[in-house]
Amino acid sequence: MTATIVPIHSDLPRPEHGGRLRQAAARYDIPLTDWLDLSTGINPNAWPVPPLPRALWARLPETGDGLEQAAASYYGASGALALAGSQAAIQGLPQLRAPCRVGVPEVGYQEHAHGWRRAGHQLVRLPDGDPRGRIEADVAEPLDVLVVINPNNPTGRRWSRETLLSWHAALAARGGWLVVDEAFMDASPEHSLLDAVGRPGLVVLRSLGKFFGLAGARVGFAWTEAQLRQRLDAWLGPWTLSGPARELARLALLDTAWQGSARLALARDSARLAALLDRHGLTPSGGSALFQWVRTPAAVRLHEALARQGILVRLFEQPSSLRFGLPGDAAQWRRLERALAGLAVSEGAFG
Repeated sequence: MTATIVPIHSDLPRPEHGGRLRQAAARYDIPLTDWLDLSTGINPNAWPVPPLPRALWARLPETGDGLEQAAASYYGASGALALAGSQAAIQGLPQLRAPCRVGVPEVGYQEHAHGWRRAGHQLVRLPDGDPRGRIEADVAEPLDVLVVINPNNPTGRRWSRETLLSWHAALAARGGWLVVDEAFMDASPEHSLLDAVGRPGLVVLRSLGKFFGLAGARVGFAWTEAQLRQRLDAWLGPWTLSGPARELARLALLDTAWQGSARLALARDSARLAALLDRHGLTPSGGSALFQWVRTPAAVRLHEALARQGILVRLFEQPSSLRFGLPGDAAQWRRLERALAGLAVSEGAFG
């Protein structure tokens, strides 16, 4: 599908994100090194980056270095377009369609909504991410693009493959797109849509930042049909990834032993975090292998109380909720438990 590049509305405010540790350190006058950052949903026990050859820093990055082959092996899908994090595709894809109607989750990673709105598209906010009959051609004002975050960040909601493929079929039949953000899918790859990539109108995004704990490397991938892949690649331009980032990503994707151990550890620790929160009156409303999400009307107050103790969690005001990432070691687990126990005494039942 050929489309004109749409103008960017640069005056829109950017969404808030977790991980603003320097900002928190300044606000609460607590040294950066004294914080326990649970705000990001990133694996706290990251893949161990080895020393990299010095030549990688001196040469321009090149394809043909084995990264795409490693991605095909790990993800079980060829044709990956390497990106500076899936965020690059989130910003680029809206530029490749003429203004249209785009369904985005009401609660979810807000860069999706920001990217489409900034490019002049009409947003349709979907409660719980459910299109509710808005994708069929015979309904009034059907969606042209549907964005699904699977599993959702922060709610943890996961849609079945059958449901997603049915939505895709309805959209693709009239030239629409289904964009599936699988940034948190690595711990449960059996639920991925990657075995369906290549179909017209299906876009799947993945990232190394969460599961591998390599958010600072800014590495992600997009799978699309060939023509859209070429257009997105052209929009991104050359050298989307640095040479060192390409090499560490290649090595991490090939490390199957670490991946297997990490999946077991994350499942164990996620269950442990859910149980810990529940014991202290903060029963999770949802979650994934990398975080737990707690809806509570006391979210702002609890976020502030934890921050005063140097513990940063992710605050959401709509709906009033907190997202807790995983502690990384025994000392961090003890620190979180002590803080929650103290809050239970001072704050009451969190109601």
